[in-house]
Amino acid sequence: MNSLAALFLPVALLAFPIDPVPETDRAALVPETDAAPQAPALAPVWEELAGSFRPQEQAQVRIEQRVIIRINPRRPAPMAPDMLNALPQAEIAPRLTERKFGKCVPVKAIAGVQVDRDNRLLLFLRDRRIVAAHLEKTCSAQGFYSGFYVEPEDDGMICVGRDKLHSRSGANCDIDKLREVVADRR
Repeated sequence: MNSLAALFLPVALLAFPIDPVPETDRAALVPETDAAPQAPALAPVWEELAGSFRPQEQAQVRIEQRVIIRINPRRPAPMAPDMLNALPQAEIAPRLTERKFGKCVPVKAIAGVQVDRDNRLLLFLRDRRIVAAHLEKTCSAQGFYSGFYVEPEDDGMICVGRDKLHSRSGANCDIDKLREVVADRR
């Protein structure tokens, strides 16, 4: 419907009011007398225009639900400057190695993410473990600097080869493997 008709419809309704009771029902409700005024019938154009504002009946209703979870980048923990001087240099930068982890990680267990090198993201879990998520070769982890989105499956897990990570910059990447990052005790 064009905007000109929308402007003139209220004026038309004031000039030619719509009778809420049809003529056939009116005779049953109120006996006609010579003193009772009759409301003029609307022209077919105005009836069509007024009918376009009435709600339409729908034959089918469809409800869809979609859950998308955002994993934010990890915030660095603040550390006092005097604590850095008190620790020996070897304890500040421990040597890290990777070991087998499994094929899936629970989405609810991920507390944050940090971009590592090439095509690797570090997932920081709520139980203080660190998991390295290696992305497919064509993906660059740099696109995930502001976190990622994931649509979890019914089991609530992110799994290798099944789920895609969506970066805010538009990249969509599969996970090739998951490895747990641990401190080397040598």
